[in-house]
Amino acid sequence: MSRTTIHDVAAEAGVSVATVSKAVNGRYGVAEATVTRVLAAAERLGYESSLVASSMRSRRTGVVGVLVADFEPFSAEVLKGVGAALHGSGYDVLAYAGASRGAVGGWERRSLQRLSGTLIDAAILVTPTVLGATADIPVVAVDPHTGRADLPTVEADSRGGALEATRYLIELGHREVGFLAGREDLRSAGLREAGYRAALAEACIPFDTRLVEPGRYEQEAAREAAHRLLRAERRPTAVFAANDLSALALLEVAAELGIHVPDALSIVGFDDIPEASRRSVPLTTIRQPMGQLGAVAAELVAALMRGETLDQTHVILPTRLIPRATTAPPA
Repeated sequence: MSRTTIHDVAAEAGVSVATVSKAVNGRYGVAEATVTRVLAAAERLGYESSLVASSMRSRRTGVVGVLVADFEPFSAEVLKGVGAALHGSGYDVLAYAGASRGAVGGWERRSLQRLSGTLIDAAILVTPTVLGATADIPVVAVDPHTGRADLPTVEADSRGGALEATRYLIELGHREVGFLAGREDLRSAGLREAGYRAALAEACIPFDTRLVEPGRYEQEAAREAAHRLLRAERRPTAVFAANDLSALALLEVAAELGIHVPDALSIVGFDDIPEASRRSVPLTTIRQPMGQLGAVAAELVAALMRGETLDQTHVILPTRLIPRATTAPPA
């Protein structure tokens, strides 16, 4: 037996699919009598077994969506934090990769339009590509877009962590400190570069654009940037990478080029993803509380779903340096 679809409900109720969609989502422009007829048709057709049908009856699904561009280590750790925070709360968690078909920019709007009101009651956006995302449901952003957003946000202390990472390399004796930058549209990337620059300024080391390359928080982009840094005439003796994926890519490229870490090159990352401590040369990094980022976002979105006013709409969590085997004084 085939599953009942929205087209079946529309035919049974004698209305258009668009009208069914509006009735399901509780949007304006549909008479109350029509809404009642649509819901009754869905009930008769056995549509009540799905999340969509549940939302038709109660306007609630009991599901919080965690919307990510892709399932990479950072978003996976945030997702774990959301799941742990909502365990036993009565809410289920739906993980949704909105940019999995290759269209990266603006995936949040498409995802929210597709899911909100019928599949999820609220959304947590991880590393969004847009400044704000309009929706009829509560939305919280983790590692938000650059600029002033109209959403509650949760992030780590990117500037403070970058400052500590670069200071540590300088204190080891490095003066030629490179930087693999992050994704330009995320606030964290700008703050990590600001922390890097501030540490150089403190040590009276001039900022040199030749020692900076864009890694964009992506492994392949970071590999290309690492080749440019390590093949340059003025090669850095140490590099601070804006995330661990970039730092691990740099570590791989150094090995390919015969550059020994940490004797000839020191590397510090940012995140402390699980793989950072599992490499044959464990990565020195700045630990941000990725699970806690997800947990706090879950608490904020749960409060919004209860109709509460948030005491704090912009939460910044502390970071700390985790020294491991990829850092040493310069040879």
